[in-house]
Amino acid sequence: MKIAFATMAALIFTASLALAQSKDRDTPPLKGANSFTEGEAKSRAESHGFSEIKDLKKDDDGIWRGHATQQGKSVEIAIDYKGNVVPTTQQ
Repeated sequence: MKIAFATMAALIFTASLALAQSKDRDTPPLKGANSFTEGEAKSRAESHGFSEIKDLKKDDDGIWRGHATQQGKSVEIAIDYKGNVVPTTQQ
């Protein structure tokens, strides 16, 4: 009985760790080989409601980063290889 309980606890603990890691990995912006050109990244951001997009640069993780305006506020944005567009800061 004790062995079965210990095995069950170990399996639950391992599964919870795997789930936590997969959530971290799936949170945009995602690292990866980004094939978007600067123009495509800008268009993608515009289609997600951002305007005045400028200073886009692709970082070492393959993520386009730059500055934009959303709902009248200045924000930094990130566009990953899957096309996810996320604000990373608000000012």
